[in-house]
Amino acid sequence: MGDVVNLNKRRKRAERERTAVIADANRARFGRTKAERDLAEQRAMRETRLLDQHRIDGEDVS
Repeated sequence: MGDVVNLNKRRKRAERERTAVIADANRARFGRTKAERDLAEQRAMRETRLLDQHRIDGEDVS
C-alpha cells in the first residue's frame, strides 16, 4: 500500500514551484543590474545639473 498524500498540499506546492519559475524568468527579463541602475542615476543627476545651469535667475525675468 502506498503513502497517503494530501492532495491540497501537493497542489499548493506545485503552484508555488510554477510561480517561482515564472518569477525567475521575469527577473532575468525585466530586472536591471546594479551597474545599470547606477548609470541611470548618474545620467539623471547630470541632466538635472545641466538644466539648472541654463536657468535664468534674477529680477529681469518676466
